[in-house]
Amino acid sequence: MIVQVRRRRPAQRGHSILLAFWLSVLVPVGAMAAPYAAFVMDARSGEVLHSRNADTRLHPASLTKMMTLYIAFEAVRNGEITLDTKVRISKLAASEPPSKLGLRAGQKIALRYLIRAAAVKSANDAATAIGEAISGSEAAFARRMNRTAKAMGMSRTTFKNAHGLTESGHLSTARDMTILGRHVIYDYPQYYNLFSRQTADAGIKTVSHTNRRLLQSYKGADGIKTGYTRAAGFNLVASAQRRNERVIATVFGGKSTASRNAQVAELLDLGFRRAPSRVALRKPALPPYSGNVASGGEPAAKTVRVVASIQKSLRPRVRPNPSREVAETIVTAAVTETDEKVQASVDAAIAAAAQSVASAAREAPKVEVSNAKLTSTDMSVPRPAVRPAELTVALAKPSAPPEPEEPEVVTRLSTSGGQYWGINVGRYGSRYQAEKVLLRTALAEMATLDGTLRKVNQTSSGFDANFVGMTRETADLACRRLKARNVTCFMIGP
Repeated sequence: MIVQVRRRRPAQRGHSILLAFWLSVLVPVGAMAAPYAAFVMDARSGEVLHSRNADTRLHPASLTKMMTLYIAFEAVRNGEITLDTKVRISKLAASEPPSKLGLRAGQKIALRYLIRAAAVKSANDAATAIGEAISGSEAAFARRMNRTAKAMGMSRTTFKNAHGLTESGHLSTARDMTILGRHVIYDYPQYYNLFSRQTADAGIKTVSHTNRRLLQSYKGADGIKTGYTRAAGFNLVASAQRRNERVIATVFGGKSTASRNAQVAELLDLGFRRAPSRVALRKPALPPYSGNVASGGEPAAKTVRVVASIQKSLRPRVRPNPSREVAETIVTAAVTETDEKVQASVDAAIAAAAQSVASAAREAPKVEVSNAKLTSTDMSVPRPAVRPAELTVALAKPSAPPEPEEPEVVTRLSTSGGQYWGINVGRYGSRYQAEKVLLRTALAEMATLDGTLRKVNQTSSGFDANFVGMTRETADLACRRLKARNVTCFMIGP
């Protein structure tokens, strides 16, 4: 008995160790230890319908790609990049761990395919390539992500990368990710269908949606994004619409894909039960566009669209002429005075004529009219009174006023305002090159060049790109700032 018991104990310990080993291999450690958080929102009004640990900072995993894609949509809308722009894949992007599209370093691929891969397959290499194409580096893109998150009201979110793989300080909350999902739905509805595509053409291959099980099983589900790392567990931001109601549910720290989907389905059901059937749609405010920001704190545009065609040409206004206005006043007064005198004289003549006719009628003898025919000689017809000698029919024509001067038409006003200094930023082989440099320089140095006039002077050796209409101090400051940026510059005196 004693020997048998002693033999069983080591076997039990070995069995326990073996069981723990297989559990560690088969079940993700992060999924077992990840804290749980949930949040449900009425997407139409932003009203909170359910909340649990919603403000706990946790690892968002690939939910991060919602912000990556949001900024890509913003960059396309503002002309920084186009969907057809060919993006060169860097070594960093190509080396990202799965899930990935399988991009190679040096390969070129259109931005639209990277967006599809990041939205549908949750490809990490595609997300990094998007960030580098828009901001130049992953670090610069992360700073832009944080600026956008702050403008949205995501107060407890800090991004460190574009894909969401675990990194120290890369944290968010269930509430903040729900806010981001709502912005994705309402700010860029033209792209939202990406998040419900169960398959998509990603250029080099067709990819399948990571959330296709919920999209297929839950009525009205149309997105948005899944996420998983060992530290985060199984995360999901899901949206569903039924009739006029739309609900967003977010889960952090699910134990598995199946259990997470079941939890999200329950949360969506809860949201539809609690959401009113009718509510006024209050879309979230579009965050202010900040673009890429250089180290000096000034916007650095990547692509500038210039519309050169003239849409409308306004006729210049006539400059006021005081002498002409005085002359017109004199003529108007003279004509008015003449009209009044003529009218008074005519009235007096009519009254005198009427009085003469009345007196003649009183003095004429009465004539008896019989049935006999009267001849014209028998009728006494009073003659009209003689026109009075003092009647004045019209006054003499007033003296003509002096001829007014021709109005001076100003077609262009001086904008120098007494500022006669300028700067030169180089000489170029064509007018187009000079104008392009002037525009790029004006956008990069708005602090000192705002309000100046861009001017291209053609010389025998090329085209000079100048900014004019500056004071000496402003011109000197602008040159010093441009030279600090390695831009050729020298001052132009009056």
